[in-house]
Amino acid sequence: MLVEQIWTGNSWRNYNYLIACSQTGEAIAIDPLAHAQVLARAKDRGWEITQIVNTHEHGDHIGGNEALVDATGAKLLAHHRALRKIPHVDRGLAAGDVVRAGKTVELEVLDTPGHTMSHVCLLAHSNSPALFCGDTLFNAGAGNCHNGGSPDELYLTFTSQLAQLPGATRVFPGHDYIERNLAFTLDREPGNLAAVEFAKRLGAHDPGKGFVTTIEQERRINVFFRLENPDVIEHLRQRFPDLPAHPERKTVFLKLRELRNTW
Repeated sequence: MLVEQIWTGNSWRNYNYLIACSQTGEAIAIDPLAHAQVLARAKDRGWEITQIVNTHEHGDHIGGNEALVDATGAKLLAHHRALRKIPHVDRGLAAGDVVRAGKTVELEVLDTPGHTMSHVCLLAHSNSPALFCGDTLFNAGAGNCHNGGSPDELYLTFTSQLAQLPGATRVFPGHDYIERNLAFTLDREPGNLAAVEFAKRLGAHDPGKGFVTTIEQERRINVFFRLENPDVIEHLRQRFPDLPAHPERKTVFLKLRELRNTW
């Protein structure tokens, strides 16, 4: 399996993706908003785009569908509950479905509500596992729930699905927000030495070159995975004095998401 992370350079800081079979060159485009860039990269690599997958229905993820379909004839796939929200979907996806390309690409569909209620992530089972997570999980952060989402569902997605993934799983999100997210983690957990060190290593971040984390790294630097950490809870109680000394993990998650909304 071959992966191309495509930096769009737009104001939304989107990443688009191509996932291709190393043997046949058949490729899947994920959220190809920057359709011209996606087509150019596929041509440069000698790949044929046969499928498009939208992780969810927001315009900055589906905006390139029509042009890419017109150029390639690719089939369009999306969450089965997004069929009325995304025009001309050819295949509705549900948890446990598999999206294949060529001989080497197999992506398991995860039903991951939270950012929206019709969001999928794609999990590649390979020697180097990978998660294409749209706007659910970001490097060092979590998606918002402003436009049709649910913080309660996002919490369940994080704790029951994402946190259970193998530590070596690479994280490929839909946007580059890593610097801001790291700053939020350190605001909430100033003593997080892993996040401090990670921020130093990141340095002058160039999103065009990408920066791929793993689930194991996320557990150390992403405050939304650190719901039982005493430092996180202590600093949260300074903002929410009525919070008990030993709050439930869900309460911590929801309060963190609330703070991040305006931070």
